[in-house]
This record gives sequence, C-alpha cells and structure tokens, in this order.
Amino acid sequence: MQIVDQRETIARLPASKLIDALETMFVEGCEVPLRHSHKIDSANGEQKGTLLLMPAWQKGGKLGVKTVSIFPDNRSQNLPGLHSTYILFDASTGVPLAMLDGDVITSRRTAAASALAASYLSRPDASTLLLLGSGRVGSLIPEAYSAVRSIRKVLVWDIDSGSASALSEKLNREGTVAEVATDLEAAVAQADIVSSATLSTSPLIHGKWLRPGTHLDLIGGFTPAMRESDNDCFSGTSVFIDTDEALAKAGDLLEPIKAGVLEAKGVRARLEELCRREHRGRQSADEITVFKAVGTALEDLAAACAAML
Repeated sequence: MQIVDQRETIARLPASKLIDALETMFVEGCEVPLRHSHKIDSANGEQKGTLLLMPAWQKGGKLGVKTVSIFPDNRSQNLPGLHSTYILFDASTGVPLAMLDGDVITSRRTAAASALAASYLSRPDASTLLLLGSGRVGSLIPEAYSAVRSIRKVLVWDIDSGSASALSEKLNREGTVAEVATDLEAAVAQADIVSSATLSTSPLIHGKWLRPGTHLDLIGGFTPAMRESDNDCFSGTSVFIDTDEALAKAGDLLEPIKAGVLEAKGVRARLEELCRREHRGRQSADEITVFKAVGTALEDLAAACAAML
C-alpha cells in the first residue's frame, strides 16, 4: 500500500485537475451510503466534537473510506478544527492501494466542488470574490475559483482579523489582488461571488445585502446548528444543493424551510444534475443563485482517485 503524505497529496491535486475529476465523478456516479455521524462528548458530557465515516465506491473500480474528526474549539489551542485520513482500495478485491492525507482531500475537494458549482451558477463575467473564512478550506477558495472564473479581486473577511490579513498578504504575494474586508455588508455589495467557509452558528450574510446577479456559496455549515446565512438569503433566490443530504443536515436550509421561506421541492437542482446538463444552472444575469453544500463521499473518492493517476 502506498503512503501519500500531505505535501505529495497537495502536489497531486491542483485545482483544475480536481475540478475536472469531480465533474466526471458526478456525471458517472458512484455508490454513496449515508455517512455515519457520531457525537464525541467530553468527560462532563458536553459535546466536544463529531466523528464522521464516509465510504464510497464504484463497482469494478475503486473503494474508499474517510474518517473525519471535527473539533471546533481546537482553534483556541492553535490546532486545526478538522483532521482526517483516507484509505483507497480496489473495489473488486478489497486490496488496500493507498493511504492519503484526508485533511488535504477534504479541504481541496470542498473548494473544488464549490468552484465546480460556481462554473454553472455564477455569472461568466464574475470577477470580484468575497471570501468569509480564512482557514484551511477558505484559503483554497481563490485558487479554485480562479480555475473557473477570471477573478481579479478577492476580499477576505474573518472573525479573526489577523488571520484575514495574513491570507490577504499571501494572496498578494502570489499575484492575486486581495484586501481585508472589515465592513461585511459593504463587501457583499461589491462582490459578484460570496463564498462562506466558516464554522459559524449564527447568520453572517443577510439576504437584503445581496445585489442582483450575485452567487452565494455556503460551504461551511454541516449540522442543523450551524448557519452562515439568514432566511432572507432564500427568499426570491434560486437555490441549489450538492446532494439531498444537505436538506437533512444543513441549518442554512432547515431554518428557512421551518420558517416557510423555502420549500424542499423548491430547490432547483443538485450538483450532479448540473454536471449532467439536466439543469442549465444560472438563467439570467440578474438572478441571485445560492449553493448550499455539506460535502459527499463521492467527492472524496474522486479526489483520491485523481491523486493516484
């Protein structure tokens, strides 16, 4: 079995290659059982984290399983909030083929899936990106979006202004025009694309801030208690999701559905339907599109297979 460490996994998964691999996998499809989710409590009974087990396979192809541990409070200890591993097998024999850095696969496939959706849902001339969250996933969003749109300016917002400044400086050194956003409402008003990759439990983005033609990308929240947007973001907008699992687990969808602002049947399409050209995606320049993702093991499998090519 081959061991692919963090640095090598990164090198094998540039954004453009990964976006193509995800699109191909969404078109082809694979077996994706519901992911296991387990609460991890502390000694005093308070929930400290979440353990996810995410298997997927293509018949006669590859089989993979990812383990993910998510501990949001880790930031106070200067530790990442998410750790994971990925093991790839031959789906015909069960022989282990490789162990890869699951953190890299998770973060890079999340950013790539976001960009893949935006290739169908954002305006073709979109050039200003507002990024909420400058952590592991957020820091990859500019590279991923630049693979599908001509991004000329990136605005970076984070609850930790120092982290936002560090990412902005890094992007500028790499040749991307970037600046820190301190007024979130004003930044939303400037943006063609708003991508949120935070662990927020209360709305950061308000629907009344979104101007016509904006694409709103919500990829941070993955539980009913997490929210990056308010209910108004789903009123009069075109809503898309990565998979049906988003309707069962995402607070950003569950709350507007509960409030009667959004109906599950009102979701326009899943990402696989966009990739298969079963839905055309954005239909007008003034349309406000919203994409809500919670992630899927299909993306992990696509990334792991791409890394081994």
